[in-house]
Amino acid sequence: MTATVLFLGLVVLLILNVPVGIAIGLTCVVTILSFGTLSELYVAQTLVSATDSFPIMAIPLFILAGDLMGAGGVSRRILGVASAFFGRFTGGLAIVTVVVCMFFAAVSGSGPATVAAVGSMVVPTMLEAGYSKSFVLALVAAAGSIGVIIPPSIPMVLYGVSTGTSISNMFLGGVLPGLLIGLVLIAYAYFYSRKMGWKGDDAPFDGRKTLCLVWEAKWALLNPVIILGGIYAGIFTPTEAAAVAAVYAFVCGVFIHRELSPRDIFKTIAGSCATTGTVMVILGCASTFARILTIEQIPVAIADFMLQFSSSPMVLLLVILILLLLVGCVMDTTPAILVLSPILYPVATSMGIDPVHFGIVMVVSLAIGFITPPLGINLFVASRIGNASLGTVIKGIVPFVIVMILTLLVIAYVPQLSLVLLSVFSG
Repeated sequence: MTATVLFLGLVVLLILNVPVGIAIGLTCVVTILSFGTLSELYVAQTLVSATDSFPIMAIPLFILAGDLMGAGGVSRRILGVASAFFGRFTGGLAIVTVVVCMFFAAVSGSGPATVAAVGSMVVPTMLEAGYSKSFVLALVAAAGSIGVIIPPSIPMVLYGVSTGTSISNMFLGGVLPGLLIGLVLIAYAYFYSRKMGWKGDDAPFDGRKTLCLVWEAKWALLNPVIILGGIYAGIFTPTEAAAVAAVYAFVCGVFIHRELSPRDIFKTIAGSCATTGTVMVILGCASTFARILTIEQIPVAIADFMLQFSSSPMVLLLVILILLLLVGCVMDTTPAILVLSPILYPVATSMGIDPVHFGIVMVVSLAIGFITPPLGINLFVASRIGNASLGTVIKGIVPFVIVMILTLLVIAYVPQLSLVLLSVFSG
C-alpha cells in the first residue's frame, strides 16, 4: 500500500506539471503522514543529511566550471581547432559539431549546457552552408547528449552518490562508451551529408594555420587533461577536480583569454546558482524518496519480482533498458537517476552485473531521453537556439534516436567497453 501511494502520488503530481523536486517532496510527506511509520521530522533531517556530502560538492563546482568555460570563449577556440582538422571532409561542419560537443562534454558534464554552448556557434554557420535546419538542430541536440556520458559527468556523480559506486571508476567507465557514441554520430553525419551533397571546405590543409589555432586553444585543450589526469594519477579526488576545474575556468576566462568581465562573471555565477539550487532540491527530496523505499523494502520486492519474471540476465537487462528509455522520455536525468538507482541497483547486482557497467548503461539510456520527444530538454534548447518550432527539431531527430539506441544495445551487451579501462588502470 505504501508503494502504491508513493508512486501514484508522484505520477499524479508530475501529470499536474508540479516541479519535479516539489512533487517528490510532497509525495514523501503525504506518505509519511498517511501511514505514520516515520516521524515528520524525517523529511527535514534527510534533506539536510542527503546534501551534506563531500562528493556532492562536485555538482555545483562542475556546473560553475562548465558555465565559465562556455562564457569564456573556450568552445569557440575548440571549434576553430576542430574545423582546421575536419572541416574539409564531406559534411565537415557536421563532423566538427560532434567533435566539439565531445570535447566540451569533457569540460561541462551537462547535456543542455553543451547544446547551448556549441549550438549558438555552429547553427548559424551550418545554415549558411546549406544544411537543412531540421538536421542541424537535431545533430546539435543529439551530440549534446554526449555531455553527460564523457567524463566528468554530473549524472555519474549522482549515481555514484546514490549507490556507493566509486565516482572515479564511473568517470573511467564512461570514456569509451562516450567516444563510441561520438564516432557513431560522426559516421551518420558523414553518410547523410554525402547523400545530401553537403561538401566540406574546399581550402587545402594549412599546417601553419592549424598549429596557430592549436596554440591559441592550448589552455582549453589542457583542461580535460588536467582534470581527468589529476583524478587518475591520484593527485586529487573528483570533488577536488571539480574545484580545480572551476578555478581553472575562471583564470582562463579572466586573465588569459580576458573575455569575462565582472558583469559576465556575476551573470554566470547567478545562472550556476540557479541550476545548482534546482539540482540540490531534487537531490534532497529524491534521497528522502529512496530512503522510504528502502525502509519499506520496496527495491527488494521489485528485485524478487523481476527475477521471477525471468532468470536470464540478458532478458532482464533488456527490460531495464526499455524502462529507462521510457522514463527518459518524461523525466529529466537527475531525478530519474536519484529515484530509480535505489530500485534497479539491487536488481542489477543480483544478476551479477558490474555496478560501474550498470551505471554507464543507466546514464546512456537516460541521456537518450535528452533527445526523445515529448520532453527531451535538448530538443527545447536546440529549437530556442535555432529560432525554430519544436516540430522542426523532432522531424530530424528520429534517425539519431534510432542510431543511439542501437549503440546503447552494444554498450549494454558488451560490458568490456565500460570496464576495460578500469581493469587497465587498476591492474
